[in-house]
Amino acid sequence: MKLEVFEIFERFAEKKTRKEKIQYLKDNNIPAVRDVCRGIYDERLEFIIPEGKPPYTPNKPESVPSSLTRKHRDFGYFVKGAVSAQQPQYKIERIFIQLLEAIHPEDAEITIDMVQRKAPKGLTKKIVEEAFPKLLS
Repeated sequence: MKLEVFEIFERFAEKKTRKEKIQYLKDNNIPAVRDVCRGIYDERLEFIIPEGKPPYTPNKPESVPSSLTRKHRDFGYFVKGAVSAQQPQYKIERIFIQLLEAIHPEDAEITIDMVQRKAPKGLTKKIVEEAFPKLLS
């Protein structure tokens, strides 16, 4: 059974030791999890999404049309760089809201927190660097 990103971070938070947390991240090394970790801790990334909680309508958990494991590819629109440079700000913000409304509400919260550089419980930069050594360098 494939876990949603929020479920991975929930189970990660339940791990007791640093070693268990690092191993759990390694065992759940999927692109969406790596992208969330990178979004939170990579200082080279500059988010261009306005501060605060965006005006969106959270989806019902039982009827989400997509998942963060598929939609994480849109993260490139939300940082300053090649993809976002070609888009007007209003379109970037619309894509962000559409992503939030298409995924599980708890994954939407993780995405909002990522843009504001707030880590899930127990996730530190040091743990991310140990679990994914080349991610932040």
